[in-house]
Amino acid sequence: MITVNLYYTGTNGSASAFAAEMESSGVADEIRNEPGNLRYQYFSSLNDPETVLLIDSWIDQTAIDAHHASPMMQKIMELREKYDLHMIAERFVSEEIGCDEKFIRK
Repeated sequence: MITVNLYYTGTNGSASAFAAEMESSGVADEIRNEPGNLRYQYFSSLNDPETVLLIDSWIDQTAIDAHHASPMMQKIMELREKYDLHMIAERFVSEEIGCDEKFIRK
């Protein structure tokens, strides 16, 4: 699994407005229904109200590449521009939890 954390930052609530429009317009649900998407979820920052975190997880790079080539990316880019957002991205490749399992409370 590949997970990309995207930190969207704007001004005057624009990052939150962007996430809200992604959800209300159905774009986020369309992405969640793309083949290979495992998670697409927004979170608000407790210490920075102008930043929203998107956790975006995919089964593999092929699924991410297909998503980036889809018409969905144009919609996302238009909304990012509309809300004048800046981004920081972090990329993680997951491994089996294994020995850490005893520290995870379910």
